[in-house]
Order: sequence, then structure tokens, then C-alpha cells
Amino acid sequence: MENIGSSERGFWELQFEDSSGRGGVFAVLSDSAPSSGELQVPGSHANAVVKLPVELAQDDSWRMESVLSKYENQITIFTDYLEEFPDSDELVWILGKKHLLKTEKAKLLSDISARLWFTYRRKFSPIGGTGPSSDAGWGCMLRCGQMMLAQALICRHLGRDWNWEKQKEQPKEYQRILQCFLDRKDCCYSIHQMAQMGVGEGKSIGEWFGPNTVAQVLKKLALFDEWNSLAVYVSMDNTVVIEDIKKMCCVLPLGADTADENPLDSLTACNQSQGTSAFCPAWKPLLLIVPLRLGINQINPVYVDAFKECFKMPQSLGALGGKPNNAYYFIGFLGDELIFLDPHTTQTFVDTEENGTVDDQTFHCLQSPQRMNILNLDPSVALGFFCKEEKDFDNWCSLVQKEILKENLRMFELVQKHPSHWPPFVPPAKPEVTTTGAEFIESTEQLEDFDLEEDFEILSV
Repeated sequence: MENIGSSERGFWELQFEDSSGRGGVFAVLSDSAPSSGELQVPGSHANAVVKLPVELAQDDSWRMESVLSKYENQITIFTDYLEEFPDSDELVWILGKKHLLKTEKAKLLSDISARLWFTYRRKFSPIGGTGPSSDAGWGCMLRCGQMMLAQALICRHLGRDWNWEKQKEQPKEYQRILQCFLDRKDCCYSIHQMAQMGVGEGKSIGEWFGPNTVAQVLKKLALFDEWNSLAVYVSMDNTVVIEDIKKMCCVLPLGADTADENPLDSLTACNQSQGTSAFCPAWKPLLLIVPLRLGINQINPVYVDAFKECFKMPQSLGALGGKPNNAYYFIGFLGDELIFLDPHTTQTFVDTEENGTVDDQTFHCLQSPQRMNILNLDPSVALGFFCKEEKDFDNWCSLVQKEILKENLRMFELVQKHPSHWPPFVPPAKPEVTTTGAEFIESTEQLEDFDLEEDFEILSV
């Protein structure tokens, strides 16, 4: 960065220009002579300039950080100049809900902004005590995994139709969900916990994760989350096994007479006698993640329709994916364009306030959502679904049979019985440790109780 002038007080000039990507912008920062301390918003983002006052110092990096930290909430207004949704009669699908673009644009944007948005953060406590204090440059897939899981928790506690409004008091469950993801080692789904658990998946702290690795990490961290009490199933070999999911999610109610038999054996016997379509005594809410590879170097067009169909399902949690080393959280589609939330914005660490609540203004994306052509998607993805009740899972199975398995080249398989050539299915259980919850993962030495998972196989194309 080149210094221009040497006055005691100067201005940063942020020039927002078109980038090659759809709807993208980037900033060029430079010093200029003082002219205004106000944000100046022109009519076109191609020439948008904002002059921000900042104390000049010899260390340019310090000065840039001062600007971004002080004005980051104001700078976000320039994303309003990203390309808007076109005027069209097409339907937009967002996580199982449809919006008519021409007449419901405000409702659509409100639905998108209600999703919890997790981005890079800086100035949190070092991971592992001596590790990085920012995940900028490596944590994007972890943030996307957080967003998918957060959507599952919203559906579990507040329902899919719950909506967020800026500066409006939210339910206590919402605040508790948000606190699960704060960047602190004692929060169950923090960047600290995910990075530490990733060591058990062969990923060093600060190393980029793929969709399957994030899925495995979430599955293991959920074992310590007693409040949300999720059953997390990650499919393998592109196959979802109904029998295994029923075994994992069907739990006997407290007080059931199981003194003389193993609860799993009891449930298995129940399923065998009544058929797997029989309702469970109690159902543990299911987070279902399906890691896939939909091509070799690029997505195979034969999967496009089935992939889009998943966003129409009422159980949809979207998809993890993006481009190599560049992850996005995909939440819907318009035509052949995928709509996504982008974690590649670095914001300052936010902690709980004195009253125990979290200022959530930086956890919702108020800008126009970004889009990319589905054929530009990297073939390595992970689909997510949430089934709060058993009937939701049964409905999902019916939709998959109808919309996914009808294709000649299937995106994944759904089978009733556990394949005989696979090892026996054992529902995951929390390791026996002296501490519980997020406190467990404080060092990589405590990861020995977890088995490593194999990566998913490449589909035939």
C-alpha cells in the first residue's frame, strides 16, 4: 500500500469496483487529502467511494485494521449495490420454501437475512492456547458447517417459519442457539472446538476442511450437546440406510422397563416385529448430512436437477460446497443459479454482554444474497436435512424415492436395510471422560477415543 501525503489526520478512500464474479465487489484503499468525514454513497457501486477518517501512523496494517474495526458495520452498506434479484416470474426456493420473485421480493430477502451468518472472525482467544486468533483464510468451510447446523437448531427450537427482525427482542432459545457458536473454547460448536476436533480427522489446526470432514466433526461434537440432543447421521458410500437412522433416532422413553435387556436390542426387536415404518416410542431430532462427489473435476450436469430438487424439500438445510479452498453455504436457487451465504468477511470477535445476551447484528447478512451458476460448483458437496419428528424423516424418504431415485444416474442411494457387506452399525456414543460438553476438547491428546472416518468415494460418471 502506498502512502500519499503526510498530514497528521487523513482519510482512507475505499473504492468499490466491479469484480469478475457475479455481484462481487472489492475494495481499493488509499490515502487522499481530507475532504469529508461522512460516508458518501453514489448511485452506482462501480464508482462508490467512501472516505473514512483515521489517525495516520507509520504502520499501514494497523491503520487498515483501525478503519475496518471502527467502520465495519457502516462499510457493509455498500453491499446494497451488489446485483439485485432480477424482475422475473420465476420461483426462488430457499431451504424448502418458495417465493415468487416478482411479488414477494421483500419477503424473500427477509427470509434470507433471518439465517444465521457466520464469517471469519479475528481477535478471539488463541485456539489451543497458542494457535491462531483468527480463522481468516482457512476457516470458511467450518463457518459454513456452523451455518448449516445453526439452521437445524433454529428449526428444532423455533421452527422453519420463524423470522428475525433487526433490533427486535428474540426468544430466549434464539440467544442460546447463538451462544453455541461464539468463538470461545467453552462453546460447543465454536471455531475452537471444530478446529480441535478436526485434528482427529487428520486436519491440522489452520488447515482447510472439506465438506465431509466438517460433517464428521459436527457428528462428534453433537455427542456432547445435551441441550439440543441431536442425532447426527453422516452417510457413507453415497448411501443413506433407513434402518440405521431408525436405530439411532428411536429412543425409549424414560422409565421404560429395560432393566433386563439392552435398549438397542429392544428397539431392534420392536422394529423387526412391527416393521421399520412403525412409529418409535420417541424420536431424537435428526441432522442428516449426505457428503457427495458429483463429478471428477467439475459437476456432472446430469445431477443438476436432482441437486436443485433437494432445496425444495421441507427438510432442507441447504448444502456445503463452493470452489477449491473457497467454501460457501448454499441455501437455495433461482433458475440455474445457486443462492449462497458467503463467510469470507472478517469481523471482530463478539462475546456475551453483561446481561448475558449477544449483540446479533453481525450474525445476519443484510446484503443482497450472492449467486453463482450451478455448473461452476465444485463437485465435492454435502447436502443437509433436518427431521424433527419421525414423520418428517418418512416424508423425506418418500420425496427422495420420487424425485432423486427416478434418475438413471442417481445422486445417492436410499436403502431400507443395512448392507450385509458393511461392518455392523453402532450408533455413536459419547466417550467416557471426566468432563462434559465443550470442555472435553481442550487438547488433541483427548481425541484418541474417536475413530477416523474414511473419505467418501468418487461417483461413477
